[in-house]
Amino acid sequence: MSRIVRLKENDHDGRDQKAGKAGEARIAPEVHALLKRAAEIEGRSITDFVVTAASAAARRTLEQAETIRLSADSSAFVASLLADARPVPAMRKAKEQHDALVAKG
Repeated sequence: MSRIVRLKENDHDGRDQKAGKAGEARIAPEVHALLKRAAEIEGRSITDFVVTAASAAARRTLEQAETIRLSADSSAFVASLLADARPVPAMRKAKEQHDALVAKG
């Protein structure tokens, strides 16, 4: 059997806060007890505890997804940097000129 937990804070005078959105979640009683106990240990409301933990988890998920996406997008670029490339004629000529100048020095 699950329990509905309202994720809604009230001002000290009992009016709903205008800045935030309210939400609900159906959770098992043992999960509610776990969240309540953890929130009490930190001296926070269940709502504050859940929102903070969920926000942190969401940020981690988005950062990981972005990192993975960027890695996939840049794999061709990295592969071209790491590949053995043959020098073009202009590079060979520049190296010969460099070697001749260094040998004179």
